[in-house]
Amino acid sequence: MTTVVSAPPGKPPAPQPPDGPRRRGGLTPWLLLLPGLLWLAVFFLVPILTAVSASVQTGNSDEGYRLTWDWSHYRNAITDYLPQYGHSLLYSVLATAACLLMGYPVAYFIAFRGGRLKNLLMALVIVPSFTSFLIRTIAWKTILSDSGPVVHTLRSLHVLSVTSSLGWTVGDHVLASPAAVVSGMVYNFLPFTILPLYTSLEKIDPRLLEAGSDLYGNALTTWRRITLPLSMPGVIGGTLLTFIPAVGDYINAQLLGNPNTGVVGQKIEDLFLRQTSGYPTGSAISVVLMAGTLVLVLTYIRKAGTEDLI
Repeated sequence: MTTVVSAPPGKPPAPQPPDGPRRRGGLTPWLLLLPGLLWLAVFFLVPILTAVSASVQTGNSDEGYRLTWDWSHYRNAITDYLPQYGHSLLYSVLATAACLLMGYPVAYFIAFRGGRLKNLLMALVIVPSFTSFLIRTIAWKTILSDSGPVVHTLRSLHVLSVTSSLGWTVGDHVLASPAAVVSGMVYNFLPFTILPLYTSLEKIDPRLLEAGSDLYGNALTTWRRITLPLSMPGVIGGTLLTFIPAVGDYINAQLLGNPNTGVVGQKIEDLFLRQTSGYPTGSAISVVLMAGTLVLVLTYIRKAGTEDLI
């Protein structure tokens, strides 16, 4: 029933909408969210619960697995694979830092100096990602080969002797070393850093930079006091989009590394595909990796002061 609100003399009362349409309108946002919630439930929540359930089972692939709530797999997942966890964390952090250092100037140039070539320059950043991740990684075996120009240049500059003493290369070779693994990761994940950075930088009003110059700020001061703070959402988003897939990546370590550069993803693949009783331990390693990554990401977001990204 329509309610009537009293109005000043001489004006007709304003009718109010009935309660029925108001209630239906309140359900509209939930109906719009329903497909996304179903997607997350089927492809996110169910796989996580399945992994947690598999991590406390016992048995083998021949006789089957049964739920026994055996939590010892988590102890084995942590104590037996600490070097792999360390490599995954170290390589992903180094790759993320390198992508940020390389991607920020590229995004800055495209946003403020690209002009009419912005679309073309962004296409050049994105197009290599259309090629298979595996093929792009294999291509780096040719780029970093002993007879290639990269190794030849490093030898001429006597850089390899320094990196070999630090353990990042092996003798006069770059392939099958931590340096090769990080280089492949940087190449594969660099677009994930550039795109959020460009989006954030492109939204900055150029007049703010002009105002910084008018207030006697040099280029470095203007960048530090104006450009960098305004681009922090892009910095945070780009580093997260790079770090999260990089910490679980194992293709680069498998194709460009050596047995001493093993990462967590390689062990998970080995336990699931090559061992008859490896499902519980592999699932436990996956759960530990997910939980550890979640803690690191949440801590990073809060320390960076961007809780609204959560």
